[in-house]
Amino acid sequence: MKMRVINLIKRAAAVLLFAPSLALAAGAVLHLDRAPVSKDPAALQHGAKLFVNYCLNCHSASFMRYNMLQNIGLSDELIRDNLMFTGERVGDQMKVAMRPGDAKVWFGTAVPDLTLIARQRNSAYGSGADWLYTYLRQFYRDESRPTGWNNVVFENVGMPHVLWELQGDQVATVSENADGSKSVSLSLAKPGTMSAAEYDQAVADLVSFLVWMGEPVAEKRKTIGMFVLLFLAAFFVLTYALKKNYWRDIH
Repeated sequence: MKMRVINLIKRAAAVLLFAPSLALAAGAVLHLDRAPVSKDPAALQHGAKLFVNYCLNCHSASFMRYNMLQNIGLSDELIRDNLMFTGERVGDQMKVAMRPGDAKVWFGTAVPDLTLIARQRNSAYGSGADWLYTYLRQFYRDESRPTGWNNVVFENVGMPHVLWELQGDQVATVSENADGSKSVSLSLAKPGTMSAAEYDQAVADLVSFLVWMGEPVAEKRKTIGMFVLLFLAAFFVLTYALKKNYWRDIH
């Protein structure tokens, strides 16, 4: 009886372990473009500008404070004059006034906080940065949707295309493959204020800012980690030499 229970537990564990892999295998393969993430302060500052002007109207970044933008080269004065429009203090969190209940009524779901979105979207298909970079460039007109927009990466998404004036209007052409699956190709029906290359660069800067916002001290962490590893390597050499000295009479 005891062995039977153990075998059942092992089978259940195996099912839970491989269930995500089976689910991925059963679904369509998601192709993501490689995001050109930059650590350049100018790119991050441009990304911060886009985030505040186009994303922060609905999405909060409640784990981030405005004064943290000093780490990408912005002074308190620049932050206050260019990125704050409702009288917040520089030390305040980057929150929005929209309530989750209202968002659910307007968009069909609560609007997610974007502080950690680049880390949350990591998957077997690619990094969170790749997902965001592809997603923000794959909106197309769909009059059947409440917002008038749809997305190749996130089908039937509730979010409207807030950057449409920059990119323009894309339309989708659906074709059926030999294996029965469907492919969607996009074409630009109406150009925006930016060229395709300019828009891709703007999205890259925005994604770079979202990646930075997910872990502002990432570079500092990596530097500290390098010094810790060097210390441990030196300490190992000293410890091994001490061990050899203690045991030399025995060996």
